[in-house]
Amino acid sequence: MGGCQSHPSAADTQIVPQPSDVNKLGDNNNERVLEERPYLQQQYVSERITHTDMTALTTLPPGLDQAEWLASNTVAFFKHINLFSSALSELCTPTTCPTACGPDNTVYTWKDDQGKKLRCSAPLYFDYTMSYIQDLLTDEDVFPTRAGSVFPAGFVFLVKKVFLLLFRVLAHIYWRHYREALVLGLHPHLNTLFIHLTHFSLQHDLLEAEHTQPLQDLIIALGQHSLT
Repeated sequence: MGGCQSHPSAADTQIVPQPSDVNKLGDNNNERVLEERPYLQQQYVSERITHTDMTALTTLPPGLDQAEWLASNTVAFFKHINLFSSALSELCTPTTCPTACGPDNTVYTWKDDQGKKLRCSAPLYFDYTMSYIQDLLTDEDVFPTRAGSVFPAGFVFLVKKVFLLLFRVLAHIYWRHYREALVLGLHPHLNTLFIHLTHFSLQHDLLEAEHTQPLQDLIIALGQHSLT
């Protein structure tokens, strides 16, 4: 499989206010937003499994090669997010999630090796995503492990693609499975994963603003409650 794209669903015509607009609206509108997006409620936003300083955690250590730092963290993020999504796999099925989507029902489509867009279920999109990343991580020409090996010229581009895919996995979980994560008590882990991923991505310029926009309200909310 060769790629991924996203676009707002044509069926989703509802305009959801951004965080800066919420305070300008009446209480009913504010309550509607929080009902639709429970992950923005303060009692949930403040929960995580660690309050480690993420800036210090994600900053390139002195003397370490940047490509090595990107590679090691990419592997770690993949393992953690793959494990987390697997914990919810029985709740994310072709029946419950016939379309891979994020907030505002932004639809994520996969592009095959011939460049054809595939609109698929969330489980299938997850499978494509994890298989694609696994293939990259085990390719010695892309993620070399032998002493003296060098990273390819397009390494950063591929890392950005991996982080975009992992961001979309978390976006779908927040949008479609957050209530289930609450029931299972997994939301502190989800928040921590998301904070770490976004901090690292912003620190190393791995995600574009247009890609993070569907969860920009959450990024702002978590930032307001992080490191306290």
